[in-house]
Amino acid sequence: MDFFIPAAMAQEAAPAPQGNPLITLLMFAGLFVFMWLFIIRPQRKRQKEHQELVGALKKGDEVVMTSGMLGRVEKVDDDYLILEVADNMKLKFQKVAVHAVLPKGTIKNI
Repeated sequence: MDFFIPAAMAQEAAPAPQGNPLITLLMFAGLFVFMWLFIIRPQRKRQKEHQELVGALKKGDEVVMTSGMLGRVEKVDDDYLILEVADNMKLKFQKVAVHAVLPKGTIKNI
């Protein structure tokens, strides 16, 4: 039964070598720069573009909602808009749910 107990158990473990704290700091700084360049900055750019798109909505624009619904803007409020999705069928959506503005006449061609 002695083969379960390692022979080196009686020896004292050597202390772990100390790393240079400057290298650790540089690694964290590099990680932050990487995250800024490839994650945070592009996301902020997309948010800004979406806010500009939503802010520029006006009556008569043809839009696609994030749900895939197509419609023509009938009325724009502060946080909501009313879309005409079919003849005499109007639905109310939050402005942030607008995915894209379509070129004029797109809905007629579909």
